[in-house]
Amino acid sequence: MGNGMQLAKNGWDFINRIPEGGGAFLHPWRRESIRRLQRYKNKFAGERCFIIGNGPSLKKTNMQLIENEYTFGMNRIFLMFSELGFKTSFLVSVNDLVIEQSIQDFHNVDIPLFISWRARKWLEPKENLHYLYTTYTGKKFAKDATRRLWEGATVTYTCLQLAFYMGFSKVILIGVDHSFATKGEPNQTIVSQGDDPNHFHPKYFGKGFKWQLPDLDTSEVGYLMARKIYLQAGREVVDATIGGKLTIFSKVKYETLFNEK
Repeated sequence: MGNGMQLAKNGWDFINRIPEGGGAFLHPWRRESIRRLQRYKNKFAGERCFIIGNGPSLKKTNMQLIENEYTFGMNRIFLMFSELGFKTSFLVSVNDLVIEQSIQDFHNVDIPLFISWRARKWLEPKENLHYLYTTYTGKKFAKDATRRLWEGATVTYTCLQLAFYMGFSKVILIGVDHSFATKGEPNQTIVSQGDDPNHFHPKYFGKGFKWQLPDLDTSEVGYLMARKIYLQAGREVVDATIGGKLTIFSKVKYETLFNEK
């Protein structure tokens, strides 16, 4: 795409974001979320955290090792909580289909919940809920989580932006397999016909669940941006996913991370 066409597209995307963007900064629910989010700014400076993707590789990962670590869980990670015997430090979800079909589960969550502003139609404010203004368009890496965050075609990218805002100096990815057994057009909405082969639990997107096929190319655009921003800030993102296909971040062996402490 030429520079002129890209500028025109960016301008059109900006115009389309205006109706949602106004409420995202002026609505009292969002204003309260912004105040709560500000408490997290650099709160964990110098610490490390784990961002837990939900790929099948989690079944090969010794999750007990991260019980006392700072952890970002995503989407339907709560299906693992009873087996784990502990909950993640945070839970993040920005996909409308996931949120709409998991409303009761999100209602029941008692850990800090970070969720797309679009979800206000299903989830009203509560003490542990933080609305994030996330968008499909307008590529960026947001250092300030109180403002607009680009979703980058994966909730993992939203977590990377949140972790940066919170001040974490080292972010470790696990369960980010970056490969799916189910194939098709990126972002296409499909209905699951049986057990889910793409995540750690067969009922993650089980029979009858509507979900969107991954857009791995777009997610890599976001990951490259994240890598650059973290490096510029003297921080790092590493990938400890067992057998993962992502090649953007430096690879580390999962078990060796616990020799550092």
